[in-house]
Amino acid sequence: MKKLLLPTSIVGSLPKPAWLAPPEKLWSPWKLDGDQLLEGKQDALRISLQEQQLADLDIICDGEQTRQHFVTTFIEHLSGVDFENRKTVKIRNRYDASVPVVVGEVARQKAVFVEDAKFLRKQTNKPIKWALPGPLTMVDTLYDDHYKSREKLAWEFAKALNEEARELQDAGVDIIQFDEPAFNVFFDEVNDWGMAALERAIEGLHCQTAVHICYGYGIQANTDWKKTLGSEWRQYEEIFPKIQKSKIDVVSLECHNSNVPLNLMELVRGKKVMVGAIDVATNTIETPEEVADTLRKALEFVDAENLYPSTNCGMAPLSRNVARGKLSALSAGAEIIRKELGI
Repeated sequence: MKKLLLPTSIVGSLPKPAWLAPPEKLWSPWKLDGDQLLEGKQDALRISLQEQQLADLDIICDGEQTRQHFVTTFIEHLSGVDFENRKTVKIRNRYDASVPVVVGEVARQKAVFVEDAKFLRKQTNKPIKWALPGPLTMVDTLYDDHYKSREKLAWEFAKALNEEARELQDAGVDIIQFDEPAFNVFFDEVNDWGMAALERAIEGLHCQTAVHICYGYGIQANTDWKKTLGSEWRQYEEIFPKIQKSKIDVVSLECHNSNVPLNLMELVRGKKVMVGAIDVATNTIETPEEVADTLRKALEFVDAENLYPSTNCGMAPLSRNVARGKLSALSAGAEIIRKELGI
């Protein structure tokens, strides 16, 4: 991938058009089916691409237009998981959700997102990034009635993810990002086997790899949880040392409007860092100068060549107008810093 200076990107999701799925929701059901759904997803992906390009983002993703949910859509395509007889579990020790049940050996039967990635690759010459759920977060987003071991299940998921990631790489994806919000909750599991499972998922890849660790979408359950964390959010301190020793290339973290001490980025010094400079838990659109201020502060702990300006998390729950404004602010704020640095 061509070297970019302060390359901008979003973490993952953008709002879906209202004709495809009810807006501003997670797990939003499709309004179309069959061939119309396939065509609708591709049209939405084109719109997502155009909005990122109009905002002058440097690294393009699919905006998660072809999937209902960042975790369960991948799981839907695996064997051994029952989506009909669901159970209620507490996700991230935070909120109850109706989830599928693991009833047998899980395995990847076929490619999940590869055709979508090929479609996106044909639409742009810019570097493209594709997001997959991480093994630990997958384990925490369903009920296991088969393995009875979060670790054993995570290793099976890691194997399936690796198969998918290798094909995405072959389809022309430049960066494969694994979403692991569960890393900010289950520290012992991260350090005992979660990081190792993630490295199994990236085994054999030569494209860039990233891990996205945030404090969650801007939904009420997450904002309520954040209020319990006190004046400093130091969860990254528990897991960054393990990530620093890993083969992951890029680390994504939440910064703007958070209580994360930015000096924690020292713990991953040398890694590329996707610095979250856009708050996705508010409808307020940042000014370019606010974005630039977050990036200036991050530059105290991240070398300029390793700084990737980004969003805190996905923007699926936001309105399309708000999301567009935030995209433009991200790009304009990064440009301010480029000029200051003379690059």
